Amino acid sequence: MRRQKGRALDGWLILDKPAGPTSTDMVNRLRRRFDARKAGHGGTLDPLATGVLPIAFGAATKTVPYVMDGTKLYRFTLRFGSARDTDDADGQVVATSDARPTDAAIRAALPAFLGEIMQVPPAYSAIKVAGERAYDLARAGQAPELPPRPARVDRFELIERPDADSGVFEVASGKGVYMRSLARDLARAVGTVGHIAALRRLRVGPFTEAQAFVLDNLLEGEDTAPASPDLLLPVATALADIPALALTAAEAAELSHGRALGLVSLLGRIPGAADPEGGIVRAMAGSRVLGLCRLEDGWLKPERLL
Repeated sequence: MRRQKGRALDGWLILDKPAGPTSTDMVNRLRRRFDARKAGHGGTLDPLATGVLPIAFGAATKTVPYVMDGTKLYRFTLRFGSARDTDDADGQVVATSDARPTDAAIRAALPAFLGEIMQVPPAYSAIKVAGERAYDLARAGQAPELPPRPARVDRFELIERPDADSGVFEVASGKGVYMRSLARDLARAVGTVGHIAALRRLRVGPFTEAQAFVLDNLLEGEDTAPASPDLLLPVATALADIPALALTAAEAAELSHGRALGLVSLLGRIPGAADPEGGIVRAMAGSRVLGLCRLEDGWLKPERLL
C-alpha cells in the first residue's frame, strides 16, 4: 500500500486570509507549510475578501460541515453608483448611476433583507449549472440566470458612511448567504446600483479574528522545517457552539461502538438548547468530546464520532 505523504496532523488553524489568493490556494499552501497529509477549509472566501478562514487538518475535516452551518459575521464596504459583473471590485463595470441614497433611505431598506429571505446568487459563484460551475460559464460569456435560493440574515446594519459614494455594513448570517448579492440588491432597493469594494469576515461559528494568524508569520522559516503542530486548535474547538450532553462511562462505551441510547435514561441531562426532534448535541465523556449525536425518535443516535 502506497504511503500517504505528510504528517498525520489533527486540528484547526485559523488564518487571517489576505486579499488576492483563493481559499483553495491557502489550504494548499498551509498543508505544505505544516507537511500535513490532509487539509480543507471551513467556508470559502472570495479572492477579494480577507479575514477568518478556518483551515482543518486531518480529523478536523470531519467537522467542517458543522462549522459551515454556524453563524458568520462580515463587514463590507458597498460602493454606490457602479455595478460589476462579479458584484465586487474585481469585475467589469456593467451599469452606472448618479443616484446616491441618504442614510435614512438605506436604514429604511435594511429590514427587507432580514430573516428568512430569497436571494439570487452572483453569476460568478461556485454553484453548478448542468454540471458546470456558474463562474466558468460567466467567464466564457454565458452567465447563467440563477434562481433565487433561501438565505438567513440575522443582522444587517449600516455602521459608517465615509462619503456619499460608499457605506460600511455589518452582517450576521447563516450558511450560504452571499454578501455580494446583499450589496447588489440593497443598492437596487435604494434606487441605484453598487458593488462590494472591500469584504472582511470577522467570525465563523466559534472561530474569531482574535484567533487568526497572519499568513506571513506562518510562512517564516518555511525553507527549514514544517510549522509546529502546537499552533493548531483541538478538533473539538469547532463544536463549541453545539449543546453539550454529559454521558456516563457506560453510556460513552455504548456510543463509541455506534449504538444508540434511549432518551428516557438521559432525561434531566439533555441540554435545553437542543431540539428534541432532530437536534444535534455534542456527546461528552468528562472533558473529552466523543462526537456528534442526533436526538431522534426517542433515541440519541451517533452521527459523527471523533
